[in-house]
Amino acid sequence: MKLNHSAVHLARARAPAQIPSVRVVTYNIHTCIGVDRRYDPGRISTVLREIDADIACLQEVDAGRPSERHAGQWAYLGAATGCRVITGTGVRQHRGRFGNAILTRFPVLAARLIDLTVAGYEPRAAIDADLLIGERVLRVIATHFGLHAAERRQQANRLMAALGAPVSANRRKADAVLLMGDLNEWRGRRGAIRSLDRHLGPSAAARTFPSWMPVLALDRIYTDGPAVLRDVGVYHSPLARLASDHLPLVGRLCWSARDLRDRERLRLSHHRVRPDAISRRITERGDV
Repeated sequence: MKLNHSAVHLARARAPAQIPSVRVVTYNIHTCIGVDRRYDPGRISTVLREIDADIACLQEVDAGRPSERHAGQWAYLGAATGCRVITGTGVRQHRGRFGNAILTRFPVLAARLIDLTVAGYEPRAAIDADLLIGERVLRVIATHFGLHAAERRQQANRLMAALGAPVSANRRKADAVLLMGDLNEWRGRRGAIRSLDRHLGPSAAARTFPSWMPVLALDRIYTDGPAVLRDVGVYHSPLARLASDHLPLVGRLCWSARDLRDRERLRLSHHRVRPDAISRRITERGDV
């Protein structure tokens, strides 16, 4: 698995410190092959420009197929959107390898891979990047879970272990966490994402698959820390319905004083435990 966090171009000269909120999107681009089976990276780049996100987490980005003047889709999409690019290849296919990518307008402080490969299944990974937004550090994780229930459970547990691990001395502690990706969990919260929900709170989800008649919420956005996700929705343009078999899931990340209060209230309500449950835990541990 390979990680690359090259600065391709920076589109706009907006100062991050002046941005009141951050527009984010997670999008499985299906290696730029549309529902009409036509290979057309230009359609994907147009959809991304229409959404105009500050941070985009992409799945199924083809690392091996040249696109116009560029060696791979990640470079093409970075240039087309004017964003910095972080890539992490993982899954093998007959044409080569594809994986995740993060496109961002913000400076990249650090980037690494979290290995999510489960023995007997395709190689998988998550990109774990620290972005500088004004004075804040946002930890962004872009991932794509596997197709099998047992595989997804292990992948969710590994992500939670990585998020809970001590921060190394050469990294700044993140002010908030943003986790986005195609989690492939068609069973909803009955499946592997229960562990993510327990640690991060319920995810933002909407029906994104298949793009021409969405019935499954495979793509999800989680946040943790003093940041709140607002205005979550599916991008339903005619071109988005054609360009990939997934629709983009879009949201807005905010840090206002009201958002901080709302986030704390949500955290407290999520972790509230009934008195009888506390008594049962104490008894089971033998503390009485």
